[in-house]
Amino acid sequence: FMSPLPTSFEELINTSEQPVLVDFYADWCGPCKMVSPVIARLAGEYKGRLVTVKINTEKKPVIAGRYAIQSIPTIMLFHRGQPLMRLQGAYPYDALKGELEKHLS
Repeated sequence: FMSPLPTSFEELINTSEQPVLVDFYADWCGPCKMVSPVIARLAGEYKGRLVTVKINTEKKPVIAGRYAIQSIPTIMLFHRGQPLMRLQGAYPYDALKGELEKHLS
């Protein structure tokens, strides 16, 4: 997992050849802790097809504000700068994978 600075985050989501899955979270958030291993598992499964990034909304409030993150966890998928998917809440593995598959075909 990477934690890029705002400029490199923008650069990443705009220039990455692969879609970028972003997990917006905070350390104190219980549901975030539940979804974290799900994201890690998907990152492993989609290695080479997907870039995975975790953004701590308390450490990167500018990024969180730019994408109007109001509840966490929020999971977003970007490709070439465009948001393709936005999910809020701790999705279980099967549900999150199902949502991802809709956009990765």
